[in-house]
Amino acid sequence: MKLTFRIWLLIIILLLCLLSIFGFPPTFFQKGVLITSVEQNSTAFEQGLRQGQIILEVDGSKINNLEDFSNSLQGKFLSGEKVKTTLKTNNGEYILYSDKLPEITVSDIPKTNIKMGLDLVGGSRALVQAEGKKLSASEIDDLIAITRNRLNVYGIADINIRPVSDLTGNHFMLIEIAGATPNDLEELIAKQGKFEAKIGDETVFVGGEKDIASVCRNDATCAGIESCTPSQNGYFCNFRFVIYLSESAAEKHADVTSKLDISTNNSGYLEKQLDLYLDDKLIDSLWISEGLKGRVTTQIQIQGSGTGESREEAYNNAKESMNKLQTILITGSLPYKLEIVKLDTISPTLGKDFINSIFLAGFAALIAVSLIIFLRYKKVKSSLALLFTSISEIIIILGIASFIDWNLDLPSIAGILATIGTGIDQQIIILDESRQGELLTIKQKLKRAFAIVLGAYFTALVALLPLMWAGAGLLKGFAITTLIGITAGVLITRPAFADMIKKIEG
Repeated sequence: MKLTFRIWLLIIILLLCLLSIFGFPPTFFQKGVLITSVEQNSTAFEQGLRQGQIILEVDGSKINNLEDFSNSLQGKFLSGEKVKTTLKTNNGEYILYSDKLPEITVSDIPKTNIKMGLDLVGGSRALVQAEGKKLSASEIDDLIAITRNRLNVYGIADINIRPVSDLTGNHFMLIEIAGATPNDLEELIAKQGKFEAKIGDETVFVGGEKDIASVCRNDATCAGIESCTPSQNGYFCNFRFVIYLSESAAEKHADVTSKLDISTNNSGYLEKQLDLYLDDKLIDSLWISEGLKGRVTTQIQIQGSGTGESREEAYNNAKESMNKLQTILITGSLPYKLEIVKLDTISPTLGKDFINSIFLAGFAALIAVSLIIFLRYKKVKSSLALLFTSISEIIIILGIASFIDWNLDLPSIAGILATIGTGIDQQIIILDESRQGELLTIKQKLKRAFAIVLGAYFTALVALLPLMWAGAGLLKGFAITTLIGITAGVLITRPAFADMIKKIEG
């Protein structure tokens, strides 16, 4: 059968979409593991390892998957002494000297360029708004920038933060984090993180780059857990780390302390303490050495503690509290108190099972429809043309989604299924019109069929556009994939299908 221009166009677009999905060369041939995040201020970060690089070898051993990477490092750091680790990546070779595992997160290399939403890969999603204040679009953008900075400092991988709005004009911040539990996400964003250091009623410095020049992290000489001791209710562990104040904050500290007297009850210290407040709650009070009275110093040591029923639990709680306090000191407080409107989570196992179920159900439905078409029209070629066109629409949707880096979530999958359904309906209309017994040419019959198809398309277009904003954007995936599918159908697949049927019926 001679191929028409429309059929050739469909074939070319299918090839381009397959390249968009699988890449060139195809990613499923790539060996190694993908670095998904690197802890800032770590040895790995300082040596140049970055998110997105692919680790090919560890100490000369080839790495094919996560199991190989884990085995190559297993038992290497038990001595507690610094050892050499050589990592070969697609960008070059990196040598690390450390007494602990490289502070990086890795995963298997994705087989395709299709990005899955948290509904399918697991994690948590929060819809957030400012408490008691209606934010403008520009204010939401500012809030997103600060929140992204805070979450990046925590070293969390796979963060997706974007603005969304509903039909009434309310603006929200949508945060998606792969692998995080709802409690983790709520703890990270539900609190404003307002940090203040006060002497009496006077604020000496606050968190953020205005007053904080730098914060010691991941350096045992100036930060870490000092001691863990038993208590009545279990254990408590103390932590400490050094911060460096800006010149203005150091001068403010000197000005306030110059007015203080020496304590009569605590020799060697000033009469008032440095009180640390987090979200207006006192978290610790530090004695100020008399040697700092009126002295401009940029170095301050922050202390705190964590408790738990076991030593390990107390240690982990102290480390978590220290990391949280360091992050807030680095990033400063959020400009508004936040309120979580909606908080969701999904298991990655459920997502995997769902994908498999959808794939099997969709394939079975296409085969069933093709068989029904064969029984109805008694033509194998017509059934195969319908099956080929329906599969083509799925490939085009996935190819465009890969090209624009769209995350496919459950609403997006529902949109693909809706596209398949409407596509089959319209292809049956084309088939029926082409077989009408009226005294019309096949070209005239197909034009009449396309008038019906275009009417259905514009009706669907008008109905789908409000879904881009309905439900604070949570139905956007459904609207996007459906619009891509039906637009590709009207412009590419339906004309090609019509040409196939014209050849078959001719």
